Amino acid sequence: MGLQAHSRTGDTQQEPKTPMSSTHPTVRDVTDRIRERSHAQRSAYLSRLAEIRARDRGSDRMGCANVAHAVAGIPANDKFRVVAERAPNLGIVTAYNDMLSAHAPYQGYPDIIKHEARRLGATAQVAGGVPAMCDGVTQGTPGMELSLFSRDVIAMSTAIALTHDMFDGALMLGVCDKIVPGLLIGALHFGHLPTVFVPAGPMPSGLSNGAKSKVREQAAQGLVGRQGLLDAEMAAYHTMGTCTFYGTANSNQMLLEAMGLHVPGTAFIQPGDAMRETLTREAVRTVLGKAGDAAFSCPPIGEMVDERCIVNAMVALLATGGSTNHLIHWVAVARAAGIVIDWDDFSKLSDIIPLLTRVYPNGSADVNEFQAAGGPGFVIGELVDAGLMHGDVLTVRAGGIREFANIPELVEGGEQRLSWHAASPSKNDAVARTVAEPFSATGGLKLLSGNLGRSVIKVSSVPDDRHVIEAPARVFDSQAALHKAFTAGELERDVVCVVRWQGPQANGMPELHKLTPPLSVLQGKGFRVALVTDGRMSGASGKIPAAIHVSPEAAAGGPLAKVRDGDLIRLDSVAGTLAVLLPEDEWAARETATLPEAQRIADGHGLGRELFAGMRRNALTAEEGACSWL
Repeated sequence: MGLQAHSRTGDTQQEPKTPMSSTHPTVRDVTDRIRERSHAQRSAYLSRLAEIRARDRGSDRMGCANVAHAVAGIPANDKFRVVAERAPNLGIVTAYNDMLSAHAPYQGYPDIIKHEARRLGATAQVAGGVPAMCDGVTQGTPGMELSLFSRDVIAMSTAIALTHDMFDGALMLGVCDKIVPGLLIGALHFGHLPTVFVPAGPMPSGLSNGAKSKVREQAAQGLVGRQGLLDAEMAAYHTMGTCTFYGTANSNQMLLEAMGLHVPGTAFIQPGDAMRETLTREAVRTVLGKAGDAAFSCPPIGEMVDERCIVNAMVALLATGGSTNHLIHWVAVARAAGIVIDWDDFSKLSDIIPLLTRVYPNGSADVNEFQAAGGPGFVIGELVDAGLMHGDVLTVRAGGIREFANIPELVEGGEQRLSWHAASPSKNDAVARTVAEPFSATGGLKLLSGNLGRSVIKVSSVPDDRHVIEAPARVFDSQAALHKAFTAGELERDVVCVVRWQGPQANGMPELHKLTPPLSVLQGKGFRVALVTDGRMSGASGKIPAAIHVSPEAAAGGPLAKVRDGDLIRLDSVAGTLAVLLPEDEWAARETATLPEAQRIADGHGLGRELFAGMRRNALTAEEGACSWL
């Protein structure tokens, strides 16, 4: 009957590796609250999975013409295997393109996967491709306004690929910012399939992230010209692989490891490493349930991604000071599995999750140095041993989440094989530390609330003396307006820069990385500076205090639309507050501004932006995952 995925819901079980009693009380309580609030949605989701999994396999269930179309393009031997031998057929969903350095390595992956599948008596087909845009290319351009919603387009593209419904398992090929969340959301809508994610790894280290940032600051001051800046950028981003800083792309990989959706230890092996192809073949063995324990069947992804799995991802994000984008993306991912989480859950966990890593922008090390120190495996081992992650979750491997506390290596010999060794102890305690001696007793993210709404701040890289900023506001309606004011010398003072009309409904919630260099220059001159915005920063605000994702957004009538130049604003990441310091009655009576019509038209048209008007209209708040499909 092919792949063992046709067992009914609940048939695939792993023995708990960590008793529930050893789980930290706060982790347990947050998980229980998520489970309770999600009960109806999660139960309905699992019922749908059970119904779908009860069907006959694809080529037995579908009409003859349907089957003929599905296999017409594959070799005759593969047709025979799928139809006559009823062999497992894997669907490959790939984000390959050579515009993205991180995705360029995927060009040859489908052939590797097909070859390994045939060796194991199975078949594989490229079910479809998904778009994959690079925020590094589109930063500060109109294209960046499509970035957030590209996640939902990727999810829909994944669904289109898998809706051919001829597959017994799936392999997801993607790495970067919106691509992994989109693939994961799409895969969870086909949650009956065993699914393994296949990364490609980071590029080798080039110009250090710190040196690159310094050149950017010098360029913002006019001290370095375009050629000098271009030389620095090209020395930093110089070959295939993900960028080497710990932004959204590399946070994606950390979270997938913590969720048990990779081959263990795969995340940060470089594309050119001799192990890379073997790890890709191991992903095929894993999804087919042939990676070790003969009695083990890779569980359907919809069963694996339960409330405990989601909490493990949240904990890993906090413990590593990962991208703030995931306070949006993983809310959406959870919803795709019938699970409801919010920023209060992140905040409660952040209070007890220690910061275990210093990786740029939270430190000077890049992800290659993080990997050399022990990487995701070290962090996961520490968190599981301390009861800060659930140890009793399903993963793609028989050994459960503890397998992910290991690092792979090639075994010498005729046939390339893999073995794993413990990632602990840390090889560099300036980069990765134990729970007993962390960099900080609490996580790198904080929830802020007050009369300006709810927002988040990444504090793990902000100097301690900048955790509280109180200064007059300067209000901007665009990134360009702030840059203009900076260039004119109008911001040479203590200031809270408010950049509004940057939320999902206004213009698709672009990232505002281009604001980091000028604000860093101002802070470097000794001014007390902060950013408050309903847009995104991905944690690339670095050392600048930045209250981001402010919800409700200004375009939806949120409080940012009331702020005026000169209003005194207090951003207090210690107390967790964000407020305009005005009398309550005066603030309540303040008129709410509206998005300027000319700006609305400009932000909504040209370079494909008009195609996303429906998504902007339907988008939920950032705290609700900015979903356009609910």
